[in-house]
Amino acid sequence: MTESDLNKTDKKPKGSKNFKKYIITFWALFSSVVLAVFFLFMGVSNGNFGFMPSFEELENPKNSLATEIYSADKVLLGKFYFQNRSFVKYEDLSPDMVHALVATEDARFYDHSGIDLIGLARVAKGLVTANKNAGGGSTLSQQLAKMLFPREQFSNKLDIVFRKFREWVISVKLERSYTKDEILTMYLNKYDFLNLAVGVKSAAHVYFNTTPDSLKIEQSAMLVGMAKNSSYYNPLRRPELTLDRRNVVLNQMVKYNYLSQQQYDSLKLLPLGLDYQKVDHRRGSATYFREYLRTSLTAKKPERENYPSWNLQRFIEDSLEWKNNPFYGWCNKNTKADGQPYNIYKDGLKIYTTIDSRMQKYAEQAVKEHLGLDLQAAFDNEKRFHKNPPFSDDLNDEEVEGNLISSMKRSERYRVLKNQGISTDSIKSIFETPTEMRIFTWKGERDTILSPMDSMLYYKGFLRAGFMSMVPQTGEVRAYVGGPNYKHFMYDMVTLGKRQVGSIIKPFLYTVAMQEGLTPCDKVPNIPQTFDVGDGTTWTSRNSTSKREGEMVTLKWGLANSVNNISGWVLKQFKPQTVVNMAKKMGIISRIDPVPSVFLGTSEITVREMVGAYGTFANKGVYIKPRFITKIEDSRGNEVAHSIPQKHEVMSAKTAYLMTNLLEGVVQQGTARRLGWKYDLRNPMGGKTGTTQNHSDGWFMGITPNLVSGVWVGAEDRAIHFEGISLGQGANMALPIWGLYMQKVYADESLNISRGDFEKPEGFNIDLDCDTQSSNPGNKGLIQNEEEDFF
Repeated sequence: MTESDLNKTDKKPKGSKNFKKYIITFWALFSSVVLAVFFLFMGVSNGNFGFMPSFEELENPKNSLATEIYSADKVLLGKFYFQNRSFVKYEDLSPDMVHALVATEDARFYDHSGIDLIGLARVAKGLVTANKNAGGGSTLSQQLAKMLFPREQFSNKLDIVFRKFREWVISVKLERSYTKDEILTMYLNKYDFLNLAVGVKSAAHVYFNTTPDSLKIEQSAMLVGMAKNSSYYNPLRRPELTLDRRNVVLNQMVKYNYLSQQQYDSLKLLPLGLDYQKVDHRRGSATYFREYLRTSLTAKKPERENYPSWNLQRFIEDSLEWKNNPFYGWCNKNTKADGQPYNIYKDGLKIYTTIDSRMQKYAEQAVKEHLGLDLQAAFDNEKRFHKNPPFSDDLNDEEVEGNLISSMKRSERYRVLKNQGISTDSIKSIFETPTEMRIFTWKGERDTILSPMDSMLYYKGFLRAGFMSMVPQTGEVRAYVGGPNYKHFMYDMVTLGKRQVGSIIKPFLYTVAMQEGLTPCDKVPNIPQTFDVGDGTTWTSRNSTSKREGEMVTLKWGLANSVNNISGWVLKQFKPQTVVNMAKKMGIISRIDPVPSVFLGTSEITVREMVGAYGTFANKGVYIKPRFITKIEDSRGNEVAHSIPQKHEVMSAKTAYLMTNLLEGVVQQGTARRLGWKYDLRNPMGGKTGTTQNHSDGWFMGITPNLVSGVWVGAEDRAIHFEGISLGQGANMALPIWGLYMQKVYADESLNISRGDFEKPEGFNIDLDCDTQSSNPGNKGLIQNEEEDFF
């Protein structure tokens, strides 16, 4: 064999060399891709290609959680929120909800670790074959990653690729940080179901008026169907599309053996069955109370420069609240572990209140029944023939015009227009231009066309009310109604509104008398009492009736019939300042001038103050400040605040018992007798009616051994009022609300409200049987008319 032949033998085939080259190239490229992907994932994970949440952020993702307000009987009254989201635990989810979500959004949820390779392969094949029904490749973990850390806006495809890689990385990290059940729960808690229903707990309530654990199969399927695109599958706007989507979800549940074919055939025929609960802080139960809580908890420390010069009293009262009430300004007085102040709109607090949802309902019903079905119609009927209804004919045209202009200048609309530089004349023209609006009526809202000025006049014609009910032994407020309808009458007449109190201030004077040794059966002369005012003039008390004038009458009869001559006699014994001092001890912080006419009730005081004060009588002489909150918990269920009763002794148990006897006389034989014959309330109770000048304000304060409640009724403007005592007295304006409320309370046996007697102090031996009716034959006419003295 020649050398040439040997050389030929040693040479390998050219194809073999090429194959080896291809193999090396392939593995080099493959390794490069693997390394590139590895380093890409590492870079993404380290945040080199955009935002990547830290471990702490993954462990504790930031969410805006609604603060929930609960009643004493564990009923959700409402929420404060930026987003209406509340967390629910996995064990509180309906199993059908879990099955529907997994079957529809991520069938292999329990088999992957955040990235579903089979799903991605399906998507890739769909892209190649242009199959639009190939489905998506995002797992529940990836969808949760998008919700927890929303996508940014990008301008090129490369950024979009990096974004997708980030979602994959986040989803894998989520799978490492949380269990499958926790991820699924976080998803349902995070998703926005529209119509202010963020999270499954809110969605269950908004769309079906139920809770997540009670969702039916078809209800769960509808909510899961919305998760594809809640704007498109909106059951309120596109019910047909939403129904079709719901049935797709049901079919998926059949496909993955969560539902039988027979169940599907039945369920797909059902309608959506919505029970829509509109989310609106102006609707629902305890609206005025919830607004009081909101403003109180978020109040800032009072600073004098923030109050107008004419409202020094408000600054004083707010300063006292800041100092003495731990819940006034609570959010600004307390901080979280991170040093930030609490935020009731996003910190997911739970506020447990003293309100009883049943008693709150009865109070709201009582206000509506009396004002809406009785008193307003009588008022409107009386004003039909007035020259400027609803104003009294005491006002002339110029005074009415001036009143409306003043109201216009106090309105928010006026303030906004004025800040825009618009002249007063132009604003007045705007207020006189008719526009479409929805107005309040006692039969429901009505669409109409009115000018803003006519609208103001229209609303001035409605009578308002303030009502509060409290347990005197604990100070816990059970019911709080600040007006007839919060949406249309937002001003709170329990805490914010102050009105002249009339004769309901007289028990403060009588308390001084009882404390100093007088008794209900002591007799005094029913004659006018003249006082030296101090500026060279005098003031003399007068009664609205001449019944028994000039006779000796008991103090019990005098208070029962609200006779000014008797109050004047008592005041002469103890001086005006003693009455003011007693009122202050009983929790009145509003200004009361120590003048001879103090017992006429010209001072302006809130319903809240008066209820707290009257609670002292039922609580054996111990004043307890009204309480609205029992405790506050953070989003994790840790208690961060609780209330402690603020109380002090004002009078002896003996004096308090004498006062309850005097107040019982008002109900048994005085201006509040209709509680017995009209409302069939015959158990031990005391009360006091009050009427102010021109019948502008009607009051009733009622006490029982374990419940004290107060009512005010009147119009927005004191120039709007009943013309006569028959309709315009407290016994007709305010007392019926108390009577209707107590009827409902006593009828509800679950409340366990006692009808027992006021407890007599140990060793009490004063004879309280004055036998008033039998010894005073001239009393009959006064009692039948239930009239009371007023100024």
